[in-house]
Amino acid sequence: MPSVQQFADHTLYLAARDAASSLTPNSTQRTTLIVAGCYIVAIAILWHVPYLSLIIYPFKLLTVGFHEMSHALMGVLTCAHIHSIELDRGATRMSGGIPWLTLPAGYLGSGFIGAALIACGFDTNASKIASLVLAVFFLFTLWWARRNWLTWLLILGMTGLIVLFWFVAGGVALRYFVLFIGVMSCLYVLWDIVDDTVARKVNSSDASAFADICGCCPSQAFKETAAQQASDSEKFLPVPGSSAASTLTSSLTTVGLSATSALLALVLPLW
Repeated sequence: MPSVQQFADHTLYLAARDAASSLTPNSTQRTTLIVAGCYIVAIAILWHVPYLSLIIYPFKLLTVGFHEMSHALMGVLTCAHIHSIELDRGATRMSGGIPWLTLPAGYLGSGFIGAALIACGFDTNASKIASLVLAVFFLFTLWWARRNWLTWLLILGMTGLIVLFWFVAGGVALRYFVLFIGVMSCLYVLWDIVDDTVARKVNSSDASAFADICGCCPSQAFKETAAQQASDSEKFLPVPGSSAASTLTSSLTTVGLSATSALLALVLPLW
């Protein structure tokens, strides 16, 4: 049996690491986390305050672009024909494909893109690679939305910012820019899902269309009011002493007596 020293001399030997040292963020990571937290607060305020929301409007369109591009890419993978993408209306027109996959791809794809951009926002070189991937996304978006002048202005503006931040402070500005886009994309996914399934601000959405296909689950979750929930709660495992509890007790007593009578009717003849 090999000795401990032989294991230690082996090229694949892995030394035990201290969990505290490996999980504790360094100064750069700590700063990035603080900046990401500030982004969340700033975006939440600017998103919902009138007039101030115009400041982040171009970035909102960009996150909508991630959502629609995810629909389009899944459509291509499922042999659908992409007719157009409209960022201002948030719509992807396609024919064919597999709706079971193309409909939820918007939520899942834009969430994955946002998470990937946040991860890349912790490293300068990773942010540069993410920018090159974004450039490919921009090209596909321009191809499918080439007739929309707003899309051209958005893509050209974002490309200019990426090129500018690439050369500022050795790419540090680009890292925080990629981080901002990632945080905004993830927040957009969260708010979009809440709007489509809880608040239900629009009658038609990806969630409602997917619910129509499933046929068993509604697109709106917990749609009952507080009064309706209180009424349903009294009937489900009611509190002892309530009218519903008395009704439930009497019903259970009746069922128990009936079952006992039936059991006796079967057993007594055997005696």
